[in-house]
Amino acid sequence: MAQFTARTIVCASPEQVLEVLTDPDEIRSWSPIPFEVEEFDGHRLDSGSVTRVTGSLAGRRVGFDVEVHSADADGLKLSAAGAISLDVMYVLERVEDGSEVTASIVLRGGSGLTGRLLATATNALLKGGALDLATGRIARAAEAAPRLAFA
Repeated sequence: MAQFTARTIVCASPEQVLEVLTDPDEIRSWSPIPFEVEEFDGHRLDSGSVTRVTGSLAGRRVGFDVEVHSADADGLKLSAAGAISLDVMYVLERVEDGSEVTASIVLRGGSGLTGRLLATATNALLKGGALDLATGRIARAAEAAPRLAFA
């Protein structure tokens, strides 16, 4: 089991950051591991949402069943299960000039040869800074989004 964390300040409200974190079209642009949302009928990931994503990792086509545990002004928490398992959290905290985003991924290795290969590749990708890059892309997307009015 390995854990990775990245933190950034975003010049946007937590609500605006949450919009970027939960919009399936936006997720494609910032995800630290490139995946496509396959089976999702909603417009946004909400608490209790379940979806299927697929992508390419270490030259292999892989799929994950994703369950959203929470999606609110405090952030996004989900798990992804497939050949490897990921527990993902994006914690949002309001700060003076916008939001602080703390992203963390816990990687739980897979079983069998394919699972171990994918776990090794994912570990290398995350050690190489993929989560830092993702938080930067989240920040840019949230800052570029139209400002939302919240009461």
